[in-house]
Amino acid sequence: MEKIELKPAHVFEMFARINAVPRPSKHEEKMIAFLKEFGENLGLETKVDETGNVLIRKPATAGMENKPTVILQSHMDMVCEKNKDVEFDFQKDAIQTYVDGEWMKAKGTTLGADDGIGCAMEMAILADNSIQHGPLECVFTRDEETGLSGAEGMKPGFMTGQMLINLDSEDEGELFVSCAGGCGTTATFRFTPEAPADGLFFLRLRIKGLTGGHSGDDIDKKRANANKLLARYLYDGMKEWGLRLADIQAGGLHNAIPREAECIVAIPNKFKEQARVKWNVFAADVQEEFCTTEPSMEFLLESADPSASVLPEDVNCRLITALQGVHNGVYAMSQDIALVETSSNLASVKQVEPGVIRVVTSQRSSLMSNRLNMSHTVAAVFELAGAEVEIGDGYPGWAMNPKSEILRIAREQYVRLFGKEPIVRGIHAGLECGLFSEKYPGLDMVSFGPTLRGVHSPDERLLIPTVDMVWKHLLAILENV
Repeated sequence: MEKIELKPAHVFEMFARINAVPRPSKHEEKMIAFLKEFGENLGLETKVDETGNVLIRKPATAGMENKPTVILQSHMDMVCEKNKDVEFDFQKDAIQTYVDGEWMKAKGTTLGADDGIGCAMEMAILADNSIQHGPLECVFTRDEETGLSGAEGMKPGFMTGQMLINLDSEDEGELFVSCAGGCGTTATFRFTPEAPADGLFFLRLRIKGLTGGHSGDDIDKKRANANKLLARYLYDGMKEWGLRLADIQAGGLHNAIPREAECIVAIPNKFKEQARVKWNVFAADVQEEFCTTEPSMEFLLESADPSASVLPEDVNCRLITALQGVHNGVYAMSQDIALVETSSNLASVKQVEPGVIRVVTSQRSSLMSNRLNMSHTVAAVFELAGAEVEIGDGYPGWAMNPKSEILRIAREQYVRLFGKEPIVRGIHAGLECGLFSEKYPGLDMVSFGPTLRGVHSPDERLLIPTVDMVWKHLLAILENV
């Protein structure tokens, strides 16, 4: 197979230089120094704020001084994951890249194209005086991957441009114009466990094999939430037979749709066969409901060893009723584009120690008022159930600007270059643009980038031809602002 040409060469040269610099999230000191030296060696105004974000200003080319200042922005840190059999120190070693067909990959580690390729494009523009553009501010934020703390710590006034192009998207041909803000709401049930009554039969219930997915991007794909499914059976069992929980370990990460849920319950002996029959009927019903999105779901029921304790009846009732009643999934769609605006995810329900069950949920919305309303809606259910409830600080969303000038230009230039319309969409997940919209009201923004797959894993790969497409698109926008 003929080896594909790396175009544009100077972008890939910059990417190679970046990948020689260790830059784990929260440990970007070497990258900050590298970028500062890079800007200063070009004789350009270079600033580092107290958080560690880097800004390099480049004056307009002759005749374009009166154009609006455009901000180009990428994050400098990378997710550091490697295969178990690979010897690699992300604090010291350079990423080893190679080309496989049309894809660039790394040898056993993350590639760092998220978002090193965006940084490389900025550096290539800064170093090339033949490119036509108005005043530019190239911004490199730190620690995007583990909390958006670089954007969070940026003070208003650090950037001065009127338009911003975020180069941290992963599908060429798509222009992102909004993102969701998010926060977590946690409910804690505290109780004194009590000894089970005589004549109880213990069962272990388990749901597994669900598709799961990202609690933002995938929340509208009609995938089942294992925690909500389990709650349905528990609620019916509590009403019909006085079912009591002995233990529950359901769900996982706060930003993932739960794939598995498990619990141990106690049922009066005389109802144990009814419970088995109902479980089988319940499983069949749910499999029919989700026959398209959940082809591999499994429902397991087996006898369990008697537990030393169960939840008190009132706590049992309040917890199970709250799990049945709390909202999960899409809450509202955007009025402007075909996108989820507001949602909530019942992420985990776990007995973290005897007498303490913690319920973790996450809410998202592109509108701050609706994100808060969604959190309050979830909190109210658990407050009524007598739980201790805490709503986190969260991070802001980015609402679509239907009058966006930078979007108009980006669309026009994409059609001119490639003869087809780009996809204009939002993402129901967090981007740094959300924080920028809060700190810089009125900042006109769009986000795009080359095609990446397998990000945040050693399978991360960059589709080489899309880099040249994004590069040409970016230069056309800068020339026509």
